[in-house]
Amino acid sequence: MKCMKCGALAQKGITTSVTDLQDCLVIVRNVPCFKCSECNEIIYTGDVIQQLEEIINSAKKVMQEISIIDYSKVA
Repeated sequence: MKCMKCGALAQKGITTSVTDLQDCLVIVRNVPCFKCSECNEIIYTGDVIQQLEEIINSAKKVMQEISIIDYSKVA
């Protein structure tokens, strides 16, 4: 896959996604992604974005101040 930002090669990897919901911080670890070898841009597939949205919406319902979730255990 090519990076949409700089055009360099992006390779499969994992990352940590952090979403600030104003009164709640949701941290999702071990998220599959593509990482650019040049500019370090993170690229998610559509399936991963959809799963992240579901994880974040579930975290909103329990509304803790900080939620740390392992993607590989809930996806």
